[in-house]
Amino acid sequence: NHTLVLIDGIEVNDPSSASNAFDFSSLLVDNIERIEIIRGPQSTLYGSDAMAGIVNIFSKTGNQNRSINIFSETGTNNHLKGSISAAGQFSFINYALNFSRLQTDGISAISSDYGNTEKDKYENISASANLIFSIDENTKFNAIYRYVNTEAGLDQSNKFGDDPNYFFNIESHLLRGALNFNSFANKIEHKVSVSLTRQVTTSRDDFDAVNTTTASRYNTNATRLKYEILNNFKFFENHNLILGAEAETEKAITNYYSEGMWGPYESNFPLQSKTNYAMFLQDQMKFFNNLFITSGIRYDNYEDFGNVITYRIAPAYLISQTKTKLKFTYGTGFKSPSLYYLFDPMFGNPNLKPEKSYGWDAGFEQYLFSDKITLGATYFQNTFNDMIGFDAMYKAINIDKAETNGIEISANLKNLSNFEINTHYTYTIAKDKSPTSPDFDLPLLRRPAHKFVLSINYKPIKKINTNLIVTHVGERDDKDFSAYPVERVRMKNYTLVDLSLAYEIMKNIELKGRIENLLDTKYEEVLFYGTPGRCFYGGFNLNL
Repeated sequence: NHTLVLIDGIEVNDPSSASNAFDFSSLLVDNIERIEIIRGPQSTLYGSDAMAGIVNIFSKTGNQNRSINIFSETGTNNHLKGSISAAGQFSFINYALNFSRLQTDGISAISSDYGNTEKDKYENISASANLIFSIDENTKFNAIYRYVNTEAGLDQSNKFGDDPNYFFNIESHLLRGALNFNSFANKIEHKVSVSLTRQVTTSRDDFDAVNTTTASRYNTNATRLKYEILNNFKFFENHNLILGAEAETEKAITNYYSEGMWGPYESNFPLQSKTNYAMFLQDQMKFFNNLFITSGIRYDNYEDFGNVITYRIAPAYLISQTKTKLKFTYGTGFKSPSLYYLFDPMFGNPNLKPEKSYGWDAGFEQYLFSDKITLGATYFQNTFNDMIGFDAMYKAINIDKAETNGIEISANLKNLSNFEINTHYTYTIAKDKSPTSPDFDLPLLRRPAHKFVLSINYKPIKKINTNLIVTHVGERDDKDFSAYPVERVRMKNYTLVDLSLAYEIMKNIELKGRIENLLDTKYEEVLFYGTPGRCFYGGFNLNL
């Protein structure tokens, strides 16, 4: 909930949720070109929600090579997945179109290890269009639309939570139009864009034989409208100056109704909105082809709680003789209170301030053997202040604090006898520093101190590609919120092994197979919640 998620430049964090977080379960990856992840406070360019970093997702675009791709896959738990996409160029239009559908019987949302037997299905229908209109040599217009509709089975959030008719639905629409053009002999690049997101969610739980006394309905409707102007100045050879302005409005409305042993209960969140205006400036500087400095500052003005100023500086120095890069970053971030925390009739507080963070990291990257081997290490530290908690009457207040620090070590080996090996290890200390919290100075929930990932890609011949991924997650704390009083629980470490194979049987047809959780490891990511055992999948990829 402190990470901003962008899809093709569109903010997709949910304005109707209390934490303003993005639900990754609704995202299929069929039409994704690449994903960029930037760690640490990034509010200088991206504003609210980027306190801890951003996840920037880019979909595929068309080019002169026209293509049609058909993909189909089946597997464990009646897994069925299919997609069709088309990309290419027609006259002055580059296009990329995609339609995908996934359905599976799934597993029990609450772990079957505790006797829960009812599987919770999942369905996803996604469609997208990415169009680029080349008006002239220096002017382009990009139009993007993405539609997602999902339905997932749920269970009650306790150890014996089987619920046969508890379902959750998400319907989202993303729209964006961006005009790109140059001026002053291409010394200035301009981008003017407008984006609109709309997300409707519904959860329903009817009376049933297992839960004879409880039923509920929960509906949300949220929109985000954003205008943005970016100007990239390239007048000076060693400077790349970015000047931008934004205007953004979020709106949300929610309705909740339940029936239980204490009678009916209803909570309605009336239509509320918040608007923000922002300006930011960033300069990317280069000196002597060795020293690179990125620095920036941002000013945000919210109609509800005033002004926020954030900044960031990131120097890097390249030692050419040894191919060593030294890097350092210091930045600040913020997160505006969600509409729920500001205006909820029971828990809201219109006097809330933004949550704030500051963090720094320092490290190096070392390139060896004609860049076939890259080694890196980074130390990081982040502090979060004015985080939103609750007072004795359960009103939202700025009271919580947290700190994280640790080290990440990575190694990349490529072009080594058809092998590519990537590995990284992260050691993280994440603690609750809230002065009135019963968890003061204890680890934050679900954050492992140790995490290790190894990925090995091997091509024995041109037509065969194999990939092995080993993931180890160390012990971490969670809480049993169904117990009274709430109990803190230490969760076991676990190791997962995934294996995949792709074989090109002819020029345009590729067979694919994969095994997830090869060792059939028993594990939990969240206390009591189910995870898949060993799963088998197979399918084909047809390119026309």
